[in-house]
Amino acid sequence: MTQSPPVIESAVPGIDPGFVRMYAEIPSERFPVPAIDLVKIDPQFFRREIAYDTPEEPGTIVVDPGNHFLFLVRPEGRAIRYGVGVGRDGFDWNGRATIRRKSEWPVWTPPAEMIKRQPELEKYRNGMPPGLDNPLGARALYLYQGDRDTLYRIHGTNDPSSIGLSLSSGCIRLLNQDIIDLHSRVPLGTKVVVLQADMPADLAAL
Repeated sequence: MTQSPPVIESAVPGIDPGFVRMYAEIPSERFPVPAIDLVKIDPQFFRREIAYDTPEEPGTIVVDPGNHFLFLVRPEGRAIRYGVGVGRDGFDWNGRATIRRKSEWPVWTPPAEMIKRQPELEKYRNGMPPGLDNPLGARALYLYQGDRDTLYRIHGTNDPSSIGLSLSSGCIRLLNQDIIDLHSRVPLGTKVVVLQADMPADLAAL
């Protein structure tokens, strides 16, 4: 008599085991990336491939700040959709740009204006070393128009709970597992389209 193989259930009740594997720990990274507590994130923001109707060419990144999504356009009307967190700075700029720089475990240098608002950041004026506490997370993509740095970034985050939210500062942030995936898929020269989004009322007063 043969026995059926045991059924492996999700370690997180109610969540597809595929997502649990997708957001599991990545011990092989320079700074081992911890698993994401998926219970704290709206499932709509989990990475997935979807049908996506767009005139943009495959390989293009489309950022939709208002709905907290980033799309990597694929052939035949498909796209990989990532959930993102948006900072107030993410609503300051929209248009077309090109990825001219990619960084693994980037250094974060707070702008002078931010240091003025938050004097405790003075110690990072020349850069905060990479690591799990770094606000740019595991990877960063730098957007340029020609030779001009837009100062707009697509990067990881050390705060998974910020995905799907609009906070007071920062650009477009993804879960570290997602930015590692996106970083591996897009080469230098990738076109990026940032859609226009209205400033949320809760940010307008900040």
